[in-house]
Amino acid sequence: MMRTDSVFLKACRREPVPYTPVWIMRQAGRYMKSYRDIRSKVSFMELCKNKELASEVTVRAAEQLGVDAAIIFSDILLIAEPMGLKLEYDTPQGPAIRGGISTKEQVDRIPEVRPEETLAFVADAVRLTRARLKPDLPLIGFCGAPFTLGAYLIEGGGSKQFVRTKQWIKDDAGAWHALMEKLVRGLAGYLKMQVAAGADALQIFDSWAGCLSPQEYRDYALPHSQALIRAVGNKVPIIYFGTGTAPFLKEFASAGADVIGVDSQIGLNAAWDIIGPQKAIQGNLDPQILFSTPELIEQEVKKILDQADGRPGHIFNLGHGILPATPEENASALVEIVHRLSRTASGK
Repeated sequence: MMRTDSVFLKACRREPVPYTPVWIMRQAGRYMKSYRDIRSKVSFMELCKNKELASEVTVRAAEQLGVDAAIIFSDILLIAEPMGLKLEYDTPQGPAIRGGISTKEQVDRIPEVRPEETLAFVADAVRLTRARLKPDLPLIGFCGAPFTLGAYLIEGGGSKQFVRTKQWIKDDAGAWHALMEKLVRGLAGYLKMQVAAGADALQIFDSWAGCLSPQEYRDYALPHSQALIRAVGNKVPIIYFGTGTAPFLKEFASAGADVIGVDSQIGLNAAWDIIGPQKAIQGNLDPQILFSTPELIEQEVKKILDQADGRPGHIFNLGHGILPATPEENASALVEIVHRLSRTASGK
């Protein structure tokens, strides 16, 4: 079978499929013993930059779970280093960016990102992974969205209130847009590089967009997501995922992606009604459900599949990344349940 005929890529194109494809955000991660074993020997940064190890955890997770797409093991913040900032992962507060952005002058001094020179290890991992995966299994490349990355650079790490980011936007919108434009240029080249290396689809993570009001999203995030998606082009399907986007989901869906990823704070059917039938949709099981029993997981999966109602263009996923303490057997059970129930529903 040609990879373009895979159920995942067909669903991205809203073509009929014999069963609903499924993959899991962060499917290669801390909940897996094999991943923890590798991480006990190397730092997170070393794992990201070692093509052999990044490829190994990517392929092993896809094969163990039986998912319909692999996603390259990497991180959205890696682009901070080529921008001249210091990136640290193993801190008690999570990822930290030292020397963060606080003035327009600092934005002007950020070098243009040349991914082929500074992020070539990601392309190397994509190429090696593509060679190791089954020929018919698609590989997803990814990056962070301009808004989410910009907020990280300004906050210097994780945030709940995004006070610095919102103040920065209000105080100097020109500096914000200049930062966004620089990020768009770097990210566009980064995504194109991943496609050239063998990625069959791309996902753009706007994980923090939900901190914005609908008007703020329209003014300060949407134009830059649109610019990024336009710059990447339509060589492969693009998924645009965010959390907390229900208040502005229609605008979120207008960014230009082929597939809209939604979180579990809105029903799949309600989300698809807002997005419209011309877009595929990805989601949206609450990750917490994977801590329950296979019986309860099956009940919740059925609810989402019933909401999709067999319409072409549904990719099953969680409403956010899989949680670190998730039982491995429940992640595997989820994939089996989605395949079995959706095959039954389609009569195949």
